[in-house]
Formats: sequence, structure tokens, C-alpha cells
Amino acid sequence: MIGKCVFILIFMIIPFSFYGQENDVVLEGKISFLTSKNVYVKFDNTAMIKIGDSLKIQGGQTCLLITSKSSSSVVCTRINDCLLDKDIKVIYTYKMLVETAFDAEADPADIGISYNDSIQAIKKEQKSAFYNENINGRLSASSYSNFSDLRENRHRLMSRFSLNANHFNYSKFSFETYLNYRYNIVSGNTNKSINNKALRIFNLAVRYDIDTTLSVTLGRKINYKLSSLGAIDGLQAEKYIGKYYVGLIVGFRPDIFDFSFNSDLLQYGAFAGRYTINENFRSQTTLGAAEQWNKSDLDRRFVYFQHSSTIKKKLNLFSVAELDIYNKVNDSTGLDSGPRLTNLYLSARYRFGSGINAAISYDSRKRIIYYKTYETRIEQLLDEDIARQGIRARINFKLFKKLYSGLSYSRRFQNDDQNKSENYYGYVSYSRLPIIKGRVSLTYNLNSNNYLNTSISSLRYSRGFFDDRLNADFYYRFVDYKYVRNVLDFNQHYFGVYLSYYIDRSLIVNLSGEYSTYDLENNYRLNFRIIKRIHLTRKK
Repeated sequence: MIGKCVFILIFMIIPFSFYGQENDVVLEGKISFLTSKNVYVKFDNTAMIKIGDSLKIQGGQTCLLITSKSSSSVVCTRINDCLLDKDIKVIYTYKMLVETAFDAEADPADIGISYNDSIQAIKKEQKSAFYNENINGRLSASSYSNFSDLRENRHRLMSRFSLNANHFNYSKFSFETYLNYRYNIVSGNTNKSINNKALRIFNLAVRYDIDTTLSVTLGRKINYKLSSLGAIDGLQAEKYIGKYYVGLIVGFRPDIFDFSFNSDLLQYGAFAGRYTINENFRSQTTLGAAEQWNKSDLDRRFVYFQHSSTIKKKLNLFSVAELDIYNKVNDSTGLDSGPRLTNLYLSARYRFGSGINAAISYDSRKRIIYYKTYETRIEQLLDEDIARQGIRARINFKLFKKLYSGLSYSRRFQNDDQNKSENYYGYVSYSRLPIIKGRVSLTYNLNSNNYLNTSISSLRYSRGFFDDRLNADFYYRFVDYKYVRNVLDFNQHYFGVYLSYYIDRSLIVNLSGEYSTYDLENNYRLNFRIIKRIHLTRKK
């Protein structure tokens, strides 16, 4: 029988030896341009910058890997989950050899003062760069309305807010949040017991950086090194030791019904990992273990593995797995039935060149069994321990200079042959049309499952106006439904327009309208959204 796990995390503080000959020098640059693949950073001079090194944004987070350079700028790829935008300042640190030339006529005291002043200036610059304030946020408000000539009209209001404030007011404190609020406007005939208002807090946390290698976070936060655990309510600590890191989580799981705080659902665990960054290879690997409780009873115990890597800027790999190592059936605990692989996800993406890339992924997930929460149904759940599996593959390629195309295939299946589905998708897109300009796209999607076959054909025309401040999409979509049995086949036609207007860098307004028809029923949809972006960087 497995006893109660005890997780101990020891943060080791490694003393640094400072040599009088070497000192850190900080160079500041600024992001000048971004694409989907690369980030371009402008410096006054790049003579001391080395390809393969990394750059940090103001706030201390490592975000960019240098892949090439010129005399005044560098080209980078993104690493980690950083919010990047044009004009954000970045920091490059390198070692400088300080040589003291003793001249026969020089006063040693003057040399000592000059040397000490330079060291203090370097340290002051480093501290100032690390604690510069960097705030990025987004606030949006949306309305969704559906009008029908046969059904009740439906309306919904939605607002979302996200904010990352790194080193707020130049301090060691950082704040982050992501939440949304939904309100459904219902008619008088609707069931009053239905909750029409919902506030969801997915992220709300404060981080304190004790130093550049040790941080503590309090609140609700998703740890992206343990991404499949979801949000964690409580305390998280993380320590970097060179290229290695260790961490600790102690807190609670959100309520499984309404995502609110639930003090009955205690969880705790520890993790460790390693990251590697160089010109041809970068990776991050994490291994951890956790226990989850329901009041005073153990609910779940499992180990966790996550890995991501990029090889020669062409091959991207990602994998995650969860292995449950606890079971309790009929008041008996142990490993009689062996560990259960409850989650496995593998993906690979390869870029053959500028015109073609391909990806493939596989996932297998079993229902997670909480032995306390589901204690009256444990035997049934274990007896029906079915793995829901899926495989997905896609390829995108550039046929000619302005002609693009892509294909994808996905399949979902179970061990019992139920809930299976297959999906085929393809598209062709031609940009920079002559005379009328813009881009036209044709897509086709075919889906089949146990009870229904669906085919969707779509034609879309997109174009920018007023120096691309206004972007417009016009589309037509035809959907054909063929039921396997007992239901008559039918089809639907959709006509729509989508408008997006950039008032400035920080303010965007979207408006979309759609008309759909089926038999004698007509539906009209009208959606409106306004987005405000927040960006502030202040240097101390």
C-alpha cells in the first residue's frame, strides 16, 4: 500500500564569484517589426551581440532567441509565452573584460575610483533594466444577437479583460489577470432557474521576484510548465539554478461546477526541469508529481511530464503525459490494477522551406477518476475505462507566388468504436487579385460520425481599405446535413460580412452580420465588439 506522499522542495542558493576582470554590460534595444515567425530588434550597435544568445524584455523574462544579425539589428524567434509588441524595449547582457592600464604617471587612487565608479554604474544599469515597468493589457466588450422569424430572439453580452503588469511602479511585484463576464438577455417565457449571469476568473495572481532567479506567485494562475493541470488557486514558487529549475505548488482546485474557489479541493506538488537555448536547439522539459484531495480524503495522485523543443528552427516537438498512480476501490488502496495513463499528447511540426510546412499530432485521454468525488461510481468508471483517442495531420504549401493551399485530416475514436468521427478539410487562397485587389479563399470541410455526415463549402473575399485601417470580409457558406437514419436530410445557406476598423494601434472596432436560411426559417445574427489594448513601458 502506498503511503501518503510527502513533497519536499529545497531551494539551493548558489554563490556567485565575482572576478575583477569580468563585468556584465547591458545593451538596450527596441522591437522594430514583428511577423508570425520572426521578431526584429533594433540596437545602436550589434558588434558584441552573439547569434544563439537570448534577449529579455524589461521585466526580466527571457522571450527571444537571436538567429541572425546585421550591424544595427538582430532577427529573433519567440521563446516562452511573452506578450510582444512594436517598440517594446529588450535587454541584452554580455561579459566585458575590464583591463586596468597602470601608467608610470598615473595615480593609483584615481585608477581605483574610476574602476569602482564604472562597476557601480553597471550594477545600477542592470537593476534599472530589470525593474523597468512593462504593462500590457486588453479590454473588450461584445454583444451577440440572434433574430429569428420562428424562434425566440436571443441576446448575449460579453466582456473580457486581461492584464500583465510586470514590475508595477518599478517594484519587484508583478500582477496578471484574465477574466470574462457573460450576461444573457432572456425573454419572459424562459425558465427563471437558469443562471443568466456568469463571471469566470481564469487568472488572478501577484508575483514577487525575490531576485532574478527566484519568484513567488500568489493567487489563481495557470502554470505553463504544468499546463494540463489548469488553474491553481494558491502559492507557487520557482527557482532557477543555471539551466535547471525547481518549483512548488500548494493550493486548491477551482470548483468543478462553476469554477469558483473551493477550499475542500486541496492540491499540492513539486516539479523540476531543464531548459536549453542555443542557435540550433532549444528545449524545455518538466517532470513533476502532485496530489489532489477532497476534504480529508485523497482524491488523486499522479506524475506529470511535459517537453517542448525546436531543432534547427525547422522541427518543433511537444509532448505531455499524466500517469495516475493511486487507486482506492472498496476501501482498499494500492496499485493492484497498475498505474493509469490518463493523458498523452504528442505533436510534431516541420518546416520544409518558406513554401511548405506540415504537422501531425496524437492524443489519448481517459476520464480522470477522483476516488473520493466519484466513490459511488468507481467500479463502473474503471470497468468502462475507455481511452478517447485522436490523430490529426495537416500540410500547408505555397503553389505559386500568390497561390496558397492546405489539407488536413483528423480522426476521433474510442476502444468501443463509439463516438468516432472523421474530418477532412482543404483550402485554396489567392492573394493580390488583379483589378479588384484583395484575397479570395475557397474552403471545403467534410465530417462524418456515427449519426451524421456534414459537408461545408465556403467562398470568402477579403480586402483592406483606407491603407488597411478598414478590413472587410464577405462570405457565402453552404452546409449540407445527411443523417444516418430516421431524420430527413436538409441544408442551409449563409451570407455574411465582417468589418474591422483600426481607429489606432490600441483601439479596434469589429462588426459582423449574417443571414441564414433553412426551409421556411430565416435567422439574422448581428455581433459587435470593441477592443482596447493597453501598453505602457516606463524606464526608471
